[in-house]
Amino acid sequence: MPKINQRIVIVGTGFAGLAMAVALKKAGQHDYILLEEANEVGGTWRDNTYPGAACDVPSPVYSFSFESNPHWSSKFSPQKEIFLYLQHCATKYGLRPHIQFRSRVESSHFDEETGLWTVAIAGQDPIICRYLVLCTGGLSRPSYPKIPGLDSFQGALFHSARWNHDFPLEGARVGIIGTGASAIQIVPAIAAKVGKLSLFQRTPAWILPKAERTFNSLERKLFARVPGYHYLLRKFLYWQFELRAIGLLKPALMRIPQKEAEALIRRDIRDPELQKEMTPQYTMGCKRVLLSNDFYPSLNRSNVEVISDTIERIVPDGIVTKDGRQHRLDALICATGFQVAEASAPFPIYGLYGQELGKTWKDGAEGYLGVSISGYPNLFTIVGPNSGLGHNSIVFMIEAQARYIQKAIVKMQKAAVKYFDLKKLVQDDYNRELSRRFEGTVWTAGHCVSWYHTPGGKNTTIFPGFSFQLRWRTRKFKMGAYHAVFLESRQQLTDKAQSRSTAAGLLR
Repeated sequence: MPKINQRIVIVGTGFAGLAMAVALKKAGQHDYILLEEANEVGGTWRDNTYPGAACDVPSPVYSFSFESNPHWSSKFSPQKEIFLYLQHCATKYGLRPHIQFRSRVESSHFDEETGLWTVAIAGQDPIICRYLVLCTGGLSRPSYPKIPGLDSFQGALFHSARWNHDFPLEGARVGIIGTGASAIQIVPAIAAKVGKLSLFQRTPAWILPKAERTFNSLERKLFARVPGYHYLLRKFLYWQFELRAIGLLKPALMRIPQKEAEALIRRDIRDPELQKEMTPQYTMGCKRVLLSNDFYPSLNRSNVEVISDTIERIVPDGIVTKDGRQHRLDALICATGFQVAEASAPFPIYGLYGQELGKTWKDGAEGYLGVSISGYPNLFTIVGPNSGLGHNSIVFMIEAQARYIQKAIVKMQKAAVKYFDLKKLVQDDYNRELSRRFEGTVWTAGHCVSWYHTPGGKNTTIFPGFSFQLRWRTRKFKMGAYHAVFLESRQQLTDKAQSRSTAAGLLR
């Protein structure tokens, strides 16, 4: 039997990876390693350094419940503060000795005979482990647009999540593809610097005002010295955002915030034709609802142009749209999001009988509670299929799933389980339940296609309910949902227990 290098391997050191490591450490589990491709922790908040990058969920809830931060400068923190917060957590909780940086996982294979995973790492010796936890996140792999000629562009070409800080924006002709969450932050941040900004839009997004404000010195003192103050604020903000799920589950109620969004368009955009271009034709909520106070006003600038004509092709010096216009550019920024619903797996993963996760998920990712996948024993995911949120902090879901996984590992170790595999019937029943719950929600009745869906239209991203419902379902590890194969047979374990009991009796 091969030697186990580490009992538990965690891939990724964003919010999910750090939460998983802290949960294990609090449970007395120290035989784990975190593999990180980059040279620092932080995940998406390390990688997304574009101008204007910030969170659209309030900081007191977009943080760990076990680590409040008295240093947030504002209600919605900028990228740098969140990155520093995650670095602080890694250091404070003693996780850094467990992290192996510059370690890109290339593949993982499960051995049914030994019940172990072999994790292959680029340029390094493989690691053999009993449990493998994927914390790679849904916002880690940039998605580039499939537009003819993209590779032919001779100017500066980069994705918003891989920002080229060496490119001088001042006076440049810049094109941005996309008007989603990243673009609405980038445009106001660079509009005054560039010579010309061409914003290529396929579908407008619903945008609501961002209730942003700076925390004053008194509030920061209360955060630091009165723990109950932060706790109450966190609870208040959680429930304020959680109630928004009602509108997503009952689309008719979305007419109220939609009217507010329409009024914002009329107030902040001067040109009536541009108002029409920026007004979505689908029900609010079936795509991600965005928050901004400065995106619409920035579109009024004389050097900013919104282009809604379809991009026909990309040429060496710019973009040609379907109307025949050629837009000459010095730089092209792809603010086109990430591989989420359409993604198969972060790397090739081979489970029972040599099946590969990418092929298993070819028609859309499926799992159970966002943590387990049938056919892939001893493998866990955090923010796996259908555990994303459209209304509240994903950190809430991450902590719930990390606790579930920690309980599962402890229980399996105590029971001397070689490996356990989610029952296919349990997974199928769960996904049929999800399908029923999606019926009548904004995601099925909203008349839009979003990154929540696969090309075939299946929503593999969102949890169709309240976040506390998933938390309730993950409060206990349910052994009965899994097939278990023990390191020794039950009879051998019973015989050993009886032998120990007899020996103890003789000693007495």
